[in-house]
Amino acid sequence: MSKIRKILVKTRTDMELLEGMRKGENSAIADIYKTCYPSVSHMILNNKGTEDEAKDIFQEAMIVLYDKITQAEGFELSSKLNTFLYAICRRLWLKQLNRRNLSLDSIDHENLDIPDMDSALESHEAEEVKFNQMEAAMANLGEPCASILKEFYIKKKSMQEICDQLGYTNADNAKNQKYKCLQRLKKLFFDQWVKDER
Repeated sequence: MSKIRKILVKTRTDMELLEGMRKGENSAIADIYKTCYPSVSHMILNNKGTEDEAKDIFQEAMIVLYDKITQAEGFELSSKLNTFLYAICRRLWLKQLNRRNLSLDSIDHENLDIPDMDSALESHEAEEVKFNQMEAAMANLGEPCASILKEFYIKKKSMQEICDQLGYTNADNAKNQKYKCLQRLKKLFFDQWVKDER
């Protein structure tokens, strides 16, 4: 890295880095990694983790942060960016250690309490639960419904293309089938949600 680049990295504020991340600027994301990852890696390596686990945890925290800055209007940090990401990573790592019946060794920032981080992580975890429930519902949907919905919603194909591909007599028939499939998916999703809530 050139001296000029190093100076530029040092002069970017947390909000500038977040704005760059929101716009998808690779340089902003790289700068966040450079400034925030080392402390997370140190914490995880000193608490029964590996470098790969540290990278996975940091990546998940970056997703939480990205969701927060792209979905929450007027999102503002109530702490330094480094502290915010460290707190998310620490919480994620604690959860992972709890699943293994282990605990964190004595580390810095033991009593981090950052409202933004808590709400961001809770929102991310709720979305992950919904995604898993939808995945389970899709797995139980069966054919031809799974194919129709994937072709329409994921591959963005028209009803005429789906009609031709899956052998329906016309696009209206394919559209009616898609509607029935959606109703079935909603029921499966709701049944999965009820099952998970018990």
